[in-house]
Amino acid sequence: MIFDSARAAASQLFLPEFRSVFWKTLSLTLLALAALWLGLKELFDWLALPWIDALLPGFPGWAGWIGFIAAIVAGIGLALGLALLIAPATAIVAGLFLDDIAETVERTDYPADPPGTPVPLLRSILLALKFFAIVVLGNLIALILLLVPGVNIVAFFVVNGYLLGREFFEFAAMRFRPEAEAKALRSKHAWAIFLAGLVIAGVLAIPLVNLLTPLFAAAMMVHLHKAISAQESAAGRRALEVAS
Repeated sequence: MIFDSARAAASQLFLPEFRSVFWKTLSLTLLALAALWLGLKELFDWLALPWIDALLPGFPGWAGWIGFIAAIVAGIGLALGLALLIAPATAIVAGLFLDDIAETVERTDYPADPPGTPVPLLRSILLALKFFAIVVLGNLIALILLLVPGVNIVAFFVVNGYLLGREFFEFAAMRFRPEAEAKALRSKHAWAIFLAGLVIAGVLAIPLVNLLTPLFAAAMMVHLHKAISAQESAAGRRALEVAS
């Protein structure tokens, strides 16, 4: 079920039906990533450079060079380092374009099913902000754990697998269910959703490909929600047959 959902999502990324949402999602992901990067750079300049200048008053040029080197290292660093910024960017994009992605998937792959209902705009923005805050906090913890040998890589995948799987599934489920019911369904199938989140975290760790994480994750979770819903319906029918 998980791999079928991932395969279906990956196969749709470059289809003509997805072209519009593909470019919108990619553009906003790049903008969000650039904004986060600039914010981190300003934070570095504000917090670190005065300290460096006070520590090395005879070498004021060093501070600029250190900042420049830090920018280069961050730009060409390991994929996991970049993913620490991609994950919050993904959270921002998810709240704005998930309904567009979900509608496209539902229209192309499930035309006989009733379409989902978009989450109200204000609620969607609030959920996106909450998602963003949780992902930032989670990745700060993962960043700290990156310094712990034997835990670092595992921490990145566990944190992002859990957070991204949980939030994207609930976004997809809330198109068809009340929020409380969507959370209950996610809790019931927590293990499968966590494994699906690990697949998303794997995409997140691949340079350049990770720019498509919001599109892939949203499409994958629409497919997974459909599969779980079908499973739940089948189980309900079997229970009624046994009861009768």
